[in-house]
Amino acid sequence: MEPKVWREMGLNDEEYEKIKRLMAREPNFLEVGIFSVMWSEHCSYKTSKPILKKFPIEGPQVLQGPGEGAGIVDIGDDLAVVFKMESHNHPSAIEPYQGAATGVGGILRDVFSMGARPVAVLDALRFGPLEEGNNKLLLSGVVGGIGGYGNSIGIPTVGGDVYFHSSYSGNPLVNAMAVGILEHKHIAKAVATGVGNPVMVVGAKTGRDGIHGATFASVELTEESESKRSAVQVGDPFMEKLLMEACLELIQADIIVGIQDMGAAGLTCSSSEMADHGDSGIEMDLSLVPRRETGMTPYEIMLSESQERMLVVPKAGKEREVEEVFIRWGLEATVVGRVTDDGRLRLIEDGKIVADMPVKALTDEAPVYHRPTREPSYYQELKQVNLENVELKESAENVLLALLTNPTIANKEWVYRQYDHQVGTNTVVVPGGDAAVLRVRGTRKGIAMTTDCNSRFVYLDPYIGGALAVIEAAQNIVCVGAKPLAITDCLNFGNPEKPEIFWQFEQACAGISEACRILETPVTGGNVSLYNETPGRAIFPTPMIGMVGLLEDIGQVLGNQIGTEGEQIYIVGELEGEISGSEYLAVFENLEAGLLPELNLQAIKERLKFILKLNKPGLLQAAHDVTEGGLAVALAEMTAACGADISINSSSELKTLFGERLGRIIISVPKKHADAVESLAKADGIPLCYLGESKGINLRIKVNGRECLNIPLGKYRPLYEQTIRNIMDSENEE
Repeated sequence: MEPKVWREMGLNDEEYEKIKRLMAREPNFLEVGIFSVMWSEHCSYKTSKPILKKFPIEGPQVLQGPGEGAGIVDIGDDLAVVFKMESHNHPSAIEPYQGAATGVGGILRDVFSMGARPVAVLDALRFGPLEEGNNKLLLSGVVGGIGGYGNSIGIPTVGGDVYFHSSYSGNPLVNAMAVGILEHKHIAKAVATGVGNPVMVVGAKTGRDGIHGATFASVELTEESESKRSAVQVGDPFMEKLLMEACLELIQADIIVGIQDMGAAGLTCSSSEMADHGDSGIEMDLSLVPRRETGMTPYEIMLSESQERMLVVPKAGKEREVEEVFIRWGLEATVVGRVTDDGRLRLIEDGKIVADMPVKALTDEAPVYHRPTREPSYYQELKQVNLENVELKESAENVLLALLTNPTIANKEWVYRQYDHQVGTNTVVVPGGDAAVLRVRGTRKGIAMTTDCNSRFVYLDPYIGGALAVIEAAQNIVCVGAKPLAITDCLNFGNPEKPEIFWQFEQACAGISEACRILETPVTGGNVSLYNETPGRAIFPTPMIGMVGLLEDIGQVLGNQIGTEGEQIYIVGELEGEISGSEYLAVFENLEAGLLPELNLQAIKERLKFILKLNKPGLLQAAHDVTEGGLAVALAEMTAACGADISINSSSELKTLFGERLGRIIISVPKKHADAVESLAKADGIPLCYLGESKGINLRIKVNGRECLNIPLGKYRPLYEQTIRNIMDSENEE
């Protein structure tokens, strides 16, 4: 075989030599293709595995950690939350609608293949500036794909976040998270056991779309990427709805041994991993696989990533019952093979063996790379930039209005109004809250969910930035009254073969690990998306955090809006933020630099516990975390329905109003509870500063007795709410 064959499939020469040793012979074309996708970064985690092993993954709430389709955490009463986040970045850059749509479809299958009924989708999106290149078209296509798939299948898209930065131009990030609910007794696993048990392909027919999608996701985007549209799958949400109902019926009927989604690498990955998990083998006759195109080769069948397909191993003698379930839902279920005890993946076509490989060679023997790391030269340079002389360039009022109309901060209604976030009628806190909240039917419980990451912080200091991504997620969960339980992650970075990029990855993961350990929010699984680069530039490192939390009583849910006059407004945490890495610095000084504040994770943990302690007896009216844009932006967002009169004493107007520092939450308290809140804060040693009270129709702020800001709600609300809509509508007019 010519070296160009395996190199074009994404294997290097050393990997090919290792395959020959494991096989004890020269592999054929099909076998090389199978190894290439199983050993791709997307499937094998060959670069990231040594780092991911350091994550805390255990806790009393964890029922299933990394290694299965999705993580599972206990919420009591024999109920559990199933959740997972994954990326569909490269497909979305090439074909934004289908790339985003199939990202939603794939993450939903990960959840319902565990036995859970999906109840929500969240989308974490990153794009280049809307005035540059094709970023408007990418945003429009991605949002359309997410809405088109989620709305059609009847699962609400309830949350997420959207940032804009030049580093994402040409390489947008499309990270989808799905959340489901199940009873403990219905937990399903991706395992193939029981010698002689049938192996069945169920759902849609296999086509040629998505071939080598896993390999495509494991290389940088180039000008030639446009030619790889065949690596982008095409989704059918109506088919997925039928598949979901049929699979849940199978699992609840207890007639299957194992089930797995045919996601990345399709039939190859699902069969290999299920056999690996069961310490077994699988033999399949590829001529039996239902196809929607004629003349498909074994190579195309095994590497196709056609959507809405699952691999199922029924219990002995139950294949007819499986077929009947799928026929009832208008779908196909076909026996294509059997479980063996020889530990091999054996493929047959027209009576001939066309591939015969050790399962462990495909999974456990995948290469693991310990990449060299090197601190980037920019790291110390940016930390040492002197920001002491940075001052307010304009009036505080003008600065606030400019920040509120910055697309990263501005209201994202243009995005989420395209999603049906109320379908299913379980949504309690809709998009626009600090976190989404859904009721758990039949109980008083609610589950909170969010996605978060400030990539500028991660760029400036990957360790602190990684920890802050976890902190921000936890703050959002707590601000709706829920206790943080666990996280899933989607780790988006550039090319790990570059020592500076791998250093970012290693440091960010270390920060995530430490924050999760302190907050007791284990990592239950996730996704690594590397090689997010366009020629000459990597994305800002973006370790996206998806977190779920629990409200024992849905009646204790908190909003983030002050709704009536006379509420007392406080900030929990430091009054002043820092200019380092702030939106103010980026917008008004065109500078992304500075030394981030030191972390005190234990102190932040105590503040989060304090918020929950106040909320339990009903002492709080609302809560909102202080993040991008600082205190002034957070107050503007919180007082959009009712004005406020704020008076602050501070050494720096700039740092107080527009400085940024996580670990700060604004709370509003009914006047009758103010003394109790202040007493509890003093007893617990929690920093608490009184800011003022809600009143009138203006946001009025005094610093050291001088009025520096007095804006009518009617002036800033329309600007904040309509910025992105106006930008996108202007594109349509053009």
